Amino acid sequence: MQAPWDRHYRMYDYVTSELPALIETYFPVNSRRSVSGHSMGGHGALVCALKNPEKYLSASAFSPISHPSKAPWGQKAFMAYLGENQEDWADYDASLLLRRVKDTDTKVPVLVSQGLADEFLQEQLQPESLRDAAKMVDYPLTLELHEHYDHSYYFIASFIEQHLRFHGRVLYQSL
Repeated sequence: MQAPWDRHYRMYDYVTSELPALIETYFPVNSRRSVSGHSMGGHGALVCALKNPEKYLSASAFSPISHPSKAPWGQKAFMAYLGENQEDWADYDASLLLRRVKDTDTKVPVLVSQGLADEFLQEQLQPESLRDAAKMVDYPLTLELHEHYDHSYYFIASFIEQHLRFHGRVLYQSL
C-alpha cells in the first residue's frame, strides 16, 4: 500500500514535470509556462510557481487557501500528506514560501482574485497572509478583492478573462 504523502508528491511532480513534458511532446508549444488554479488548486499553483520560478513566468489563483499551515483545511491536508512535523509544512505553504524569497531570487508575477462574500474567506482562505508576506519581500503580487462574489465557478467565470490576459501579457513580454 502506498503512503498518503506519496500521492501529494506525485501530484506536485505531475503538475511541475510530467504534464508539461506531455504537452511539449504532443503540441507545438514553447517553454513559456504559466500556472493557475482555484481554491486548494489555486494554492497548489502558487506553490508550484514559488518553488520553481525557473519553470513559470506567471501564476494566478482564484480564492486560494493562502496560509494552509494556519487554516483548518490546510492543517488537515498537511497532516494527512506531510505528517505531524509542522516544519515540513513550510515547503508547501505559499505564505511561508513568499516570506523566504530573497532580493536576488526570481520573482514570478502573481495575480490573486478573491470574492469578499466567500463563506471560507476568514477561517480558511486568509488572503491577507499572502498580501503581508508579499509586502515583506517586495514580491509582485496583485491581490484583487471583489465584493458580492463567493467561492463559486460563477466567480471564476466572471474574472477568467482577466487572468488569461494577465498571463498573456507576461508570456508575450518574455518573447
